[in-house]
Amino acid sequence: MNAEIIAVGSELLLGQIANTNAKFISKQLSELGINVYYHSVVGDNAERLKQAITIAEGRADLIIFSGGLGPTKDDLTKETIASHLNLPLEYNATALAYIERYFTTSGREMTDNNRKQALVLEGCEVLANHHGMAPGMLLEKNGRTYILLPGPPKELEPMFQFEAKPKLAAKLSAGGVIQSQVLRFYGIGEAELEVRIQDILDSQTNPTIAPLASDGEVTLRITAKADNNEEAWRLIEAKEAEILAIVGDYHYGYNDDSLASKMVEMLVRHELTIAAAESLTAGLFQAELAEIPGIGVSLAGGLVTYDAQAKVDQLGIHQSILDEFGIVSSECAEAMAVKVREKFGTDIGVGLTGAAGPDPHDGQPAGTIWLGFSFADSKPVTRKLQLQGMRNTNRIRAVKFAYSYLMRLLVEKGYEKL
Repeated sequence: MNAEIIAVGSELLLGQIANTNAKFISKQLSELGINVYYHSVVGDNAERLKQAITIAEGRADLIIFSGGLGPTKDDLTKETIASHLNLPLEYNATALAYIERYFTTSGREMTDNNRKQALVLEGCEVLANHHGMAPGMLLEKNGRTYILLPGPPKELEPMFQFEAKPKLAAKLSAGGVIQSQVLRFYGIGEAELEVRIQDILDSQTNPTIAPLASDGEVTLRITAKADNNEEAWRLIEAKEAEILAIVGDYHYGYNDDSLASKMVEMLVRHELTIAAAESLTAGLFQAELAEIPGIGVSLAGGLVTYDAQAKVDQLGIHQSILDEFGIVSSECAEAMAVKVREKFGTDIGVGLTGAAGPDPHDGQPAGTIWLGFSFADSKPVTRKLQLQGMRNTNRIRAVKFAYSYLMRLLVEKGYEKL
């Protein structure tokens, strides 16, 4: 099956928003083994959209539309497709009841144009929208599959993941099943990981293995097709064991795990408390932890001490340490970690300081990062990073390295294996 993705919306052409939906859908389709050969973007114009549909029908079995399902006049995707396919639109009772209930519950007046969102193509499978109003649609006609999805990513992503994707998987597997597992790695580059498992990649058939790098991390997606779930997972687990036997030292999680979520799991599971003092990361270490549910029992707090005086006044670091060693130093990172742990009375203290870039800072070249870790029951530890990247990329990577190092230190201290 070959697919084309058509994004509808003049705001995309004007550069007001990025077409992140196409990226998401392409990634999801690749997991199913569906080839995506073209992305198209069309403004809110019925004639141009019809032209795009005609072109797509000449080269794709599956055409996926994002956007243009809302209540306003410029939302014209389903109307245009209905006209192109010579199909009527009809109200979907479930979707209409959901919309009416939303306005009743919120105490807002429902305008007539909001009813438009409940219109669907005759004969389609309706895709429920649990995060908005406009339902999606899946229609098979003339040997092709058409999928219509809303534009907002918070609506599109769960709708595709939980409504459209299982239907496509069932269509493709023809009585069998397709399962996939994502392995997540940190501390190793994509090129090095690929070289280490090259023999496995060269010999892959079923399961297939797809590497992907992003934000300093590397993922491997293992996808297996089989007659049943048990056989698919047996194939995946066997291939996973081969891979981890080679690069398991860098493996930290699966699927939607993140370094922050695994860090939180470890802290909560072992009833450990943590505080952080941040300079170059300016609260990013704590902010990422705070996104994970359950962190409240472990994260006591922290301080952003961006300049030298704040480190002295707020953390209580001796001026002599800064004078002798500088802000971007092992000694400063250690002092930050120790002082913040003492101030908040936690089991763990973390200090992050460095030169984010693009210019040198405190006599140190851009990308020089020092991480400090203080523990209530042992001596503090520091780690140095020398990163190459843009300013904010260095800040993000510093935080991820801090999570990764800290989890490894906790393992060394006798906690369970990562």
